Amino acid sequence: MILNLISSPRNVSTALMYSFANRKDMFAVDEPFYAYYLEKTGALHPGREEIISSQKSDYSEVVKEIEVAGGSNDHIFIKNMAHHLIDMDLNFISNWCNIILIRNPKQLIASFAQVIKNPKQADIGIKRQFEIVQFLKSQNHEFHILDSGILLENPEKILSILCRKVGIPMSSKMLSWTPHQCSQDGIWAKYWYANVHQSSGFSKQPTSSRRLPEDCVTLYEESKKYYNELISLAIK
Repeated sequence: MILNLISSPRNVSTALMYSFANRKDMFAVDEPFYAYYLEKTGALHPGREEIISSQKSDYSEVVKEIEVAGGSNDHIFIKNMAHHLIDMDLNFISNWCNIILIRNPKQLIASFAQVIKNPKQADIGIKRQFEIVQFLKSQNHEFHILDSGILLENPEKILSILCRKVGIPMSSKMLSWTPHQCSQDGIWAKYWYANVHQSSGFSKQPTSSRRLPEDCVTLYEESKKYYNELISLAIK
């Protein structure tokens, strides 16, 4: 089975990848469409050229590699960013088990703006998550929504429910890990993963209390309507 996490940035997506990677039956893949996204959009992210050199930028080739790996592993967990999944035929995700990871947009945007100034909707993926959910609904394909705020309140309960829904047993190994740089980390980890590298389990991040920059208020107001639709479907 291929578990496809479709996350917004500055969420607990990397911690969730570590959680699943800690299972003996799971192989993790970190943001396989990042180079595709950077080449497609020209986005000036930290380490841009290094990232493009580290991955294939043809998304169809990336999909083939993932599906080949899926045949040689019990399960694969892919950590994807919703805003990376643009200008592509999404039919391939209809063959995967899709998990949408959302976060309160006020917290998300305040955190993201610390790294990329004056972010736009295309940077934060909330609208794209909503669009992907609509696509999955149109295909009558099952999906599962996790809200990171709810997850952090009770990781064991929420992960147990998620595991039951996707058809795998819950493992206590998903609740903690040794602080370290995971072998599956992408080459961009040095720019984005400082907090999770110091973590040993799920915990509320200091970014949760950052103030929303004034120039991000319009983006927040736009994002709220998508988030409110998505959180109404989240596992509780």
